Amino acid sequence: MGFPPDLLSDDEDIIVDMHPHWWTIAPISALLAAVVIAGLAIVVMAGDGTGWLILQSLAGIAVLATLVVFGIRYARWTTTEFVVTTERVISRSGVLSKEGIEIPLDRINTVFFNQSVFERLAGSGDLGIESAGEGGRQTFTNVRKPNRVQAEIYAQKEAFEDRRLDRIGAASAGAREAAGIPEQIAKLDELRRQGVLTDAEFETKKAELLRRM
Repeated sequence: MGFPPDLLSDDEDIIVDMHPHWWTIAPISALLAAVVIAGLAIVVMAGDGTGWLILQSLAGIAVLATLVVFGIRYARWTTTEFVVTTERVISRSGVLSKEGIEIPLDRINTVFFNQSVFERLAGSGDLGIESAGEGGRQTFTNVRKPNRVQAEIYAQKEAFEDRRLDRIGAASAGAREAAGIPEQIAKLDELRRQGVLTDAEFETKKAELLRRM
């Protein structure tokens, strides 16, 4: 299940959407496999007698208990998300109740990651984000390929800043153009008085300029 599109703002796109690394549920998956195999072996090898019946019952209970634990951890794994969009970094978790954090890209100061030798081999690690504001520093564990996620966050942060500067530049250009419109109208009026423009042409040009203010 991916991040809900209806939670995105206008013109916001998802760049990274991932669950924790598969190693998070690997130990309980291995335990479940071992318990199931042991249970099947007991069933196959079982003979007559009360002892075998008790052993089979215990094996069944062990399989059921392990399945329950696996189900809980799997549900937590599937409902934990780390998302990078074109505007923010989002972390959400929780099966029944939900908790999460959102960090706007323009508030991020530093992104760093830590990996042990085993985590490097498995492609997992911890990702830390230092940002301006009350949150300060946030650490996200069991992130897949944290070095690539770090690079992607920096890339999106730079792209976000470029878009912001473009919007400021466009707004400034629009303001300068609007400020010059009265002078353009005055020049058109002068041309009208000189007979270069007709009254109808003057009114048409004037209306076009006023619409651009």
